[in-house]
Amino acid sequence: MNPWLALTPGDDPAERIRQIGRAHERFLAGDRQRGRMRAVVADSWARSAAFVRADSTAPIDLADDDLEAYRSAHPLARVMPILRDLLGGLAEDGEHILAVCDAHGRLLWVEGHPATLRGAASMNFVPGARWDEAHAGTNAPGTALAVDHALQIFATEHFSHPVQRWTCAAAPVHDPGTGRLLGAIDVTGGDHLANPHSLALVRATALAAEAYLRGSEPVRQQPRVAALGRDEAVLALGSRRIRVKRRHSELLVLLTVHPEGRTGDQLGIDLYGDDINPVTIRAELSRLRRILGAELLDSRPYRLRAGVETDFGAVTRLLEAGRTADALAAYPGPLLPASDAPGIVRLRRLLDDRLRAALLESGDRRLLRTWLNSSWGSDDLDLWEAYAALTPADPLAARRVAALTREYACNVRATWP
Repeated sequence: MNPWLALTPGDDPAERIRQIGRAHERFLAGDRQRGRMRAVVADSWARSAAFVRADSTAPIDLADDDLEAYRSAHPLARVMPILRDLLGGLAEDGEHILAVCDAHGRLLWVEGHPATLRGAASMNFVPGARWDEAHAGTNAPGTALAVDHALQIFATEHFSHPVQRWTCAAAPVHDPGTGRLLGAIDVTGGDHLANPHSLALVRATALAAEAYLRGSEPVRQQPRVAALGRDEAVLALGSRRIRVKRRHSELLVLLTVHPEGRTGDQLGIDLYGDDINPVTIRAELSRLRRILGAELLDSRPYRLRAGVETDFGAVTRLLEAGRTADALAAYPGPLLPASDAPGIVRLRRLLDDRLRAALLESGDRRLLRTWLNSSWGSDDLDLWEAYAALTPADPLAARRVAALTREYACNVRATWP
């Protein structure tokens, strides 16, 4: 028995539709017994029920220019000629639809006979719509992404009632270099798709797409952000070096330390504190997307799709490994020193405090002196005191400690009410 096939030999499709339909009704009434349900479908219903209702419709996530810019930059755009060549015949026969989605279930291309496309549009099976399980319930492309396996979803196995007149087969597509999930390809049509051939076809097409990407993909370097000791970050994308303006530098740094993503409100608080202007945030993020490219910056929540290496992250890892000297050597200065954004100020203080604590703990006068000789460490009284204790014969250290002590005492008296 192949658990990814909708029907087994000898099954009566009409009877299975009735059986599954009754199981669906019982499920919605609170009966979670699986009976003859396929495990992959029962598990998907359980996931779907946590997010959507059985009468829900997939939302439109991207449209118009935003959709066109996003999908033209997507890696699967390069394999669309192959997909059309292998599956286009089905899409043109008037009974099937070819659909391609990204790793978040966002439909990028939906192609087929106009009459069939009109039927699909009635349930928002259109480019730009979100068909992951969390937005559309159990369906072939969304569930294939959830379980990372090719499968069929047959008629009443769909969680949402408006979709239960359709049957579909889908297979995930991966980046051959990294294994990262890129999206899924799908064939949608009538109940006759519930056969082994449709599943084998979409799986073979997915493998052909991956093979093409493997042969055509250039060697890619991980994006890197340098933001230490500079007011504007520099983003390295392969051989390109992009100087990012100050506000976009702040956004970029904040997104790198929150790989799980941030909402617009969260980013607004990070940038402006309580004085949030949602319109300004959206505008800045829109400009940042144009700088980075639609393939790198995602939304809802806002996050970077690719892992990004950062110079401040490298310093943190060296400190965590106990390599204080290497961390100091890799530290050209504070994080975006001119920024007063609350989120950046917190990150800057956290990194500086960790590095200073490591220097104090090291008791290495050469490392302390390196810090004290820098423009950002020259007024660091705590480290001057530590250095003076290690070098009692050095009159310069004693004089510097005395001068800073007097200066800080004067500042305190001047600000005392």
